[in-house]
Amino acid sequence: MSEQQTGRLYGVGLGPGDPSLMTVRAVEVIAEADVIAYHSARHGRSIARSIAERHLRPDHIEERLVYPVTTESTDHPGGYRGAMEEFYADAAARLATHLDAGRTVAVLAEGDPLFYGSYMHMHKRLADRYPTEVVPGVTSVSAAAARLGAPLVEGEEVLTVLPGTLPEEELTARLATADAAAVMKLGRTFPAVRRALERSGRLADARYVERATMNAERTAALAKVDPESVPYFSMAVLPSRVDAPRGASGAGEVVVIGLGPAGPLWLTPEARGELAAADDLVGYTTYLDRVPVRPGQRRHSSDNKVEAVRAEFALDLARRGRRVAVVSSGDPGVFAMATAVLEAACEDPYREVPVRIVPGMTAAHAAAARVGAPLGHDYAVISLSDRLKPWEVIAERLRAAAAADLVLALYNPGSRSRVWQVGKARELLLEHRAPDTPVVLGRDIGGPGERVRIVRLADLDPAQVDMRTIILVGSSQTRTARRGDGTEVVWTPRRYPET
Repeated sequence: MSEQQTGRLYGVGLGPGDPSLMTVRAVEVIAEADVIAYHSARHGRSIARSIAERHLRPDHIEERLVYPVTTESTDHPGGYRGAMEEFYADAAARLATHLDAGRTVAVLAEGDPLFYGSYMHMHKRLADRYPTEVVPGVTSVSAAAARLGAPLVEGEEVLTVLPGTLPEEELTARLATADAAAVMKLGRTFPAVRRALERSGRLADARYVERATMNAERTAALAKVDPESVPYFSMAVLPSRVDAPRGASGAGEVVVIGLGPAGPLWLTPEARGELAAADDLVGYTTYLDRVPVRPGQRRHSSDNKVEAVRAEFALDLARRGRRVAVVSSGDPGVFAMATAVLEAACEDPYREVPVRIVPGMTAAHAAAARVGAPLGHDYAVISLSDRLKPWEVIAERLRAAAAADLVLALYNPGSRSRVWQVGKARELLLEHRAPDTPVVLGRDIGGPGERVRIVRLADLDPAQVDMRTIILVGSSQTRTARRGDGTEVVWTPRRYPET
């Protein structure tokens, strides 16, 4: 006697609501199935069943999977999560009974079965035990974009899909960085989503779509929607920024942005959002090249030695109503463009131009993280460049910081035209520090040419240092050690010995 064959499990995507948007394959599977399963709330109505109703037969076995809880509280000992886990386990067991009996089971799902759908909970519990097929469906995001008649993403833009149930701070950060976005699961989350859109500067662009493709469909500017009128089956959409109008808004400002030491991994969400929102980008060519090109934005690059000219140029653009992003490597307030912009902005005719500073990861912290925690105690930050201050001032500060036993972060240590400062700084520091004091040399941190070395202060070679190198000089307490995996780490203890 041959072993009985099990039934086949289908996750059937029904599309966003209009029955005519069901795929041919979805209709075929429903027609062939023995069992039709669908989720519903306690009131018994199932949107999934209503979409597929015209394809149901009288002889279909229907399995209604009723949620034990939706938005109300529960007395389940495991709370909401415990109640839902128990429900999914019971529902999967009910479907397994049919599958074991050789029946084909089709689980109906609005939209796409594996896109924020309830079917996935059945899939995870059953797909490894029974032959399974997932029938994709048109998602609510695609339907919303179609109903708005606006491109969702274009070219190299990235679409971000967010559940409205995320914490408001997280929503704000993600919306600020998004090229285009869809926020699902509104309903009671709508007030927090609206605040997140406003705080991220995206509210004016946000559109609202309710029950896309259904009879009660509604679209509107999200800012004008009454929060009390928002159901769960609604969505906030930020369409593509390509071809969106820029500039001439009358609300010009300058935002000075820190790009971090290298690459997009070091860019903060706030900085990413401000770069995307700008009408004009202004900066040193090398740093500006790190910012992605976006349609509609104007880019103004210049040499590294014209900070004051660059600052006034940006402020002039803002006076004409442009939203201007001035970019700096690292943090804009650490030997970078924030000072130049603020100096100009505090003089006529720029006093009324709004200026904001967006921080970035600075090179000292990035290099320190690569080797451990050399900045774990008090430290001083000094630039070795004598282009804007005399070397005598630099030398005096080096002596004072060394005498105070501070860890030192030395910026701008050398260039093609300036090669002697590192050697002179080493001599000054050796007057107060032991020859074996740990020194960290971090070059191009986060970039393709990254190199990090740990040397003794006495062995610090100026020939191994250039403008892209940051130097961290330990204090008398800074320690090095080689760990079990062979890596060498550097740290400065937080506890300082008592005298």
